[in-house]
Amino acid sequence: MVGEAATIAPVTGKARIEVLDILRGIAILGIFFMNIPFMAAPIAKLFLNIPSLGWSPLDQLSWYAVQIALEGTQRGLLELLFGAGMMVLAAKAMQPDGPVAVADLYWRRNLWLILFGLFDVFVLLWPGDILHIYGLAALLLFPFRKLGPNLLLGLGMLYALFIAVTGGLQYQERVELIGRVHAVQEKQVSHAALSPADKKTLEEWRKLVVRRTTGGEEMKKYTELERKGHSGGLIDYARMNITAWIGFVSGSLLFNVAEAFCMMLIGISLWKWGVIQGQRSAGFYLALMLLCYVPAIGLRAIAAQEMTTLVPIARTGWFSLEFARIAMSIGHVALINLAVKSRPGRAVLAPFKAAGRTAFSLYFLQQIIGLWILYAPWGLNFWTRQSWSDMHGTALMVIAGQLLLANLWVRAFTSGPLEWAWRSLAYVRWQPFLKSRVAAAQMA
Repeated sequence: MVGEAATIAPVTGKARIEVLDILRGIAILGIFFMNIPFMAAPIAKLFLNIPSLGWSPLDQLSWYAVQIALEGTQRGLLELLFGAGMMVLAAKAMQPDGPVAVADLYWRRNLWLILFGLFDVFVLLWPGDILHIYGLAALLLFPFRKLGPNLLLGLGMLYALFIAVTGGLQYQERVELIGRVHAVQEKQVSHAALSPADKKTLEEWRKLVVRRTTGGEEMKKYTELERKGHSGGLIDYARMNITAWIGFVSGSLLFNVAEAFCMMLIGISLWKWGVIQGQRSAGFYLALMLLCYVPAIGLRAIAAQEMTTLVPIARTGWFSLEFARIAMSIGHVALINLAVKSRPGRAVLAPFKAAGRTAFSLYFLQQIIGLWILYAPWGLNFWTRQSWSDMHGTALMVIAGQLLLANLWVRAFTSGPLEWAWRSLAYVRWQPFLKSRVAAAQMA
C-alpha cells in the first residue's frame, strides 16, 4: 500500500486531457456573465423587475442570449467536470481494494474546497459562491464511482424529476387560482354577490401580486441593507453580502447540494461512455448537440419570456428548467468536443486550456474585480449605473483580460496560485510551481 500511495500525484503535462481543460476554462470564464448582475444591481430588480435595469434592443438581446445559452449551464459544465475529475483522480482506486490514499486525498481535496468556499463567502464577501456547495456534494460522490453509466444517469436525473413534479404541482395550483380569479372577476362585472370563498380568492391573488411586485418584507429589509452597504463602509458592505448569502443561498443549501451531486453523477456517466473526454466520433457529437439544443433552447426561451412579466402567471419554467439546463449543458459538451475534432476548432479553443488550468484562481479573481473594484462603494462604484448590455459588456472585457492573463501565467508557472495552494494542502507537501524548476528537476 505504501508503494502505491507514493505514486499518487497531480495529473500534469501530456497526461492532462486537453478538452477537459477547455471545458473548465470556458465554464469558469462564462460564469461571470451570470454573476456580474448580482454584484452590479439591486437584487429586487434582478428578481422582480428585469426590464427596469434597461430594456433597449441591445439590452434585450444581451439578456435573452445569456438566459438561453448560458444561465445555469456554466455551473452545469463545472458539475459535470467534477464527476469526470473524480474519475481521473480515482483511477488507481478502481481496482478491488484500491489504495486508501486515493480516497484520503479525494476527501482532503474537497474538505479544503469547502473551506476555500467559505473564505469566498465571508472574506471576499461573495454570496453566490459555488465552491462550498461543490465540496459538500463531492464528499458524497466517491462511493458511486463503480456504478454503471446507465444507473448513474438515472440517479443523476432524480433531482430534475423532483423539480419537474414539484414545479408541475405549483404550475397546476397557479392555473387553478387564475381560473378562480377570472370567475370572481366576471361576477364583479355582472354585480353578483361574492361568497366568502370568492373574497378569499381575491385576497390570495392580491397577496401574490404584491409579493410579485415588491418581494415582500424580506426584500424590503434587504433593499435597505443594500442602500447602507453601498453608501457606507466595509462593515455595512460585509453585512449586506453575508446577509444575502444567509437569506438567498444557505436556506436552500440542501437543494443546491442535491442539484450539484446529481449533475456530478451524470458527469461520471458521460466519462464512462467516453463522451466528456472526447472519445466519440464527430457524428456522435453533432447528433448529441442537436438532440440537446433543440428542445433546450425552446424551453429556455419560453421560461425567459415568462420571467419578464410583472404578473404572477403560471410559469412552465417551474417544471421544465432543470431538464432544459441539463440538456443545454450536455449540448455545450457536445459542441466543444465537436469543435476540438477539427483543426480550426482546436485553434480557436486552444487559449481556453490555460483558463482551465487556472480556473480556481480566475474564479476568485472575478470576485475581487467585481466586488472590490468595479462595484464597491470605495472602488469605481458602478453599482446601479449599468444596463444589461453594459453589465454583460463589462463581463466580456473582464473575461478577455482573464483569458490573456491565464495564457501569460502558464508560460512560467505550472498552475494558478490558488491551484498550487489547493494541491499542496491536499497532498500535504509543497507542489512544483515554477516551470523552470520542474524542467531542471527532470533534467537532473
